[in-house]
Amino acid sequence: MTSSSRPMTLRVADLIERAELAVTVIGGEAGRTRDIAAPRIQKPGLALTGWPEQLHSQRVLVLGGTELDYLADHAAARGHGITTVLASDPACIVVCRGLAPPVELVHACEAKGVPLLGSGLVTADFIAAVTAWMSGEMAPRTELHGVLLDVLGIGVLMVGKSGIGKSETALDLVVRGHRLVADDVIEVVRHGAQVNGRSAGILGHHMEIRGLGIINIKDLFGIASVRDAKVIEVVVELHEWDAAAEYDRLGFDDHAEHLLGVAVPKLRLPVRPGRNLATLIEVAARNQLLKLQGIHSARAFRDQLDRAMAEGKRPERRGDGAVE
Repeated sequence: MTSSSRPMTLRVADLIERAELAVTVIGGEAGRTRDIAAPRIQKPGLALTGWPEQLHSQRVLVLGGTELDYLADHAAARGHGITTVLASDPACIVVCRGLAPPVELVHACEAKGVPLLGSGLVTADFIAAVTAWMSGEMAPRTELHGVLLDVLGIGVLMVGKSGIGKSETALDLVVRGHRLVADDVIEVVRHGAQVNGRSAGILGHHMEIRGLGIINIKDLFGIASVRDAKVIEVVVELHEWDAAAEYDRLGFDDHAEHLLGVAVPKLRLPVRPGRNLATLIEVAARNQLLKLQGIHSARAFRDQLDRAMAEGKRPERRGDGAVE
């Protein structure tokens, strides 16, 4: 299974349309289509003094009360400072707190085609809101084919070739009380060191079951049987049983699937008649919960054997099956 990041781009027009940012256009209307290159804002700093401070291009540049007070108190250097700031080619400039920008800044933005925006929010609130919005919209994302479920609070992504039984296994897990997130096409989005999954299309909480057709999980099993999104914490790959293949029988080593650069624990489960995949996936989720608590059953068993061998004793089984 492979995943490739799909770049998400934003334009200044997208920012203007966000009601929660309380943004109005003051000048530079022609620059609405300018791209925003990164989900981070900038403050002009020493650039307002005319110092050639390194500012990144195509970023949202924010001015608050401190910056406007400086421009008001330094009329002689105002033009040079504004020219220096605009030389960095910002995506747009936002003046917060409902303050009025100096006329020189309005004229300069009009001349350069850089949108000059105003927001009634205080500077800190605007920065927090716009950063959260841009981070969500510009996060790396991709689409995968599979089924995503919430099993005992663990996000389990089942993948495998078409017809291997992913949807049927997922349906069995839903019947057992677990929750469906998405079937077929899953949108995967990276947020920091984790990846989230949700339905990527109109299928939503529907499933396609061969022989039954399209079924609505929420209508059949109730709202508690579905959820909109879930962090992906385990990838389970289903594949046809191959007698010549080597399968992990001990579980000492952990394997991973890299989704958008994030390593997610991965299991490979062979499919053959008589194997209860729903039970195996449920146990895999329970085992992952133990690992998150620092309990690795396979390694603990290995360490127990190593200690017994170091002491020159032959491991013996108790009545309950444990090794002594």
